[in-house]
Amino acid sequence: MIEPLVLLPEMMCDARLFEPQITCLSRSRAVTVAPISIGERVEEIASALLDQLPHRFALGGLGMGGVVALELIRRAPDRVSRLCLMATDAQADTPQAAAAREELVVGAKMGRLEEVMRKIIGSDALAPGPQRIPILNEVVLMALDFGPEVFERQIRAMQRRPDQQGELRHIKVPTLVLSGAYDTITPQRRHAFMAELIPDAELRVVEEAGHLPTLEAAQVVNQALTEWLSTPVRAAYV
Repeated sequence: MIEPLVLLPEMMCDARLFEPQITCLSRSRAVTVAPISIGERVEEIASALLDQLPHRFALGGLGMGGVVALELIRRAPDRVSRLCLMATDAQADTPQAAAAREELVVGAKMGRLEEVMRKIIGSDALAPGPQRIPILNEVVLMALDFGPEVFERQIRAMQRRPDQQGELRHIKVPTLVLSGAYDTITPQRRHAFMAELIPDAELRVVEEAGHLPTLEAAQVVNQALTEWLSTPVRAAYV
């Protein structure tokens, strides 16, 4: 049986973040983009998702979606058949980082959500080239569709997110850690750190991408995900 694929997007993003992957991978399996805007804590979001998701599924997350993915596999390791972490970080917010997010919440509440989003994911976090600005504009449009209330909920969840570094060694499924070479938000070294801690994880660096590799280098990511999805699952976890 071909397991369904569940994708979790970056904060303030929706299925448009994974449009190239949905088009490619849905030819051979069910592909779902699940919402991560349904709570103010990562644990709350994960708990709500587990009530909605298939009994067993492949799981991929980008950015905040990767943070939620780590909580899902921690809570229900028997339900996740394989894991892909993209542009994400297993570490909790430092007190300084959490405090710095308050200014962003204030700005969003005052009607400056577009400005705030361009500050969070600036053009310098994406690979150089003519597609950089159109991709950034697409992210801003997704964020504006969600609005400031969802923004505040997701910021609160990121501020309070648990540190998952100690849980990485317990992941026993085929794991792909995917990093954009130009990503200044979650640099390559953080992905390498996660890949070192997760048993038998594969680290792939996408040279043509920054923080949003699913849009910046869609064909490269599609190929990486296709290979990851074809990796045999250990008999003990089938």
